[in-house]
Amino acid sequence: MAVAELFTANATLIAGCMGSLWLLSLVLRDASIVDVFWGLGFVAVGCLSFAVTDGGASTRSRLLVALATVWGLRLAIHLFRRNAGHGEDPRYAAMRRHWGARFAWVSLFTVFAFQAVVMWVVSLPLQLGQVVHGGPLGPLDVAGATLFSVGFGFEAVGDLQLARFRADPANAGRVMDRGLWRYTRHPNYFGDFCVWWGLYAVALSTPYGPWSLAGPVVMSILLMRVSGVPMLERSIRKRRPGYEDYARHTSAFFPRRPRPE
Repeated sequence: MAVAELFTANATLIAGCMGSLWLLSLVLRDASIVDVFWGLGFVAVGCLSFAVTDGGASTRSRLLVALATVWGLRLAIHLFRRNAGHGEDPRYAAMRRHWGARFAWVSLFTVFAFQAVVMWVVSLPLQLGQVVHGGPLGPLDVAGATLFSVGFGFEAVGDLQLARFRADPANAGRVMDRGLWRYTRHPNYFGDFCVWWGLYAVALSTPYGPWSLAGPVVMSILLMRVSGVPMLERSIRKRRPGYEDYARHTSAFFPRRPRPE
């Protein structure tokens, strides 16, 4: 399959899924279902690319799909469990109150269509890394899988540590500053960063892989400058009185030892 046809197939897949999710969100009055689908969308893109490309029979393609599937399924399960029974995410609930009756159409473009475009761009390593065979696995694949594993570990362990911390009533209103959270204020975002640069490193060994650089770059910008760290920090600083002190001693993104008192 030609690259243009692959791009079109995945764009159609993502648009169809997001459009269906939007319609479902109107019935459920819950736009946050898009967050649960986020990881699954990349699994779908990886699997479709595997099925229709000439590189689909290669070990590298299997590696890319396997890594994306493990990451996407874990994230979807985690978010489903975390959100179940808690209603719509406060971010979307605030948008719903602000826009009123117009929220349905606003959410179509600012939530579902926007995430569809981002998903297509970020998934470029999964798409272009499978177009043609890139030869046997080599050092870049090992480096990419290792970086992915580091990122996956930060995400999974960080989410688990935070879930256990929140489950203890004694921690109500307190700031999570233990485990991985002692070294970075956002271990899950740092993990996501490593995951997508790891997938890009694996894709680099294929002829079209280097052209997928926009994927990890866009994800990095979103995590560090747009909807990741900045948005969450603005919210949490209002809700956690001790967060300012925690922020003075703890790295915002890349892990390092806490600053001395």
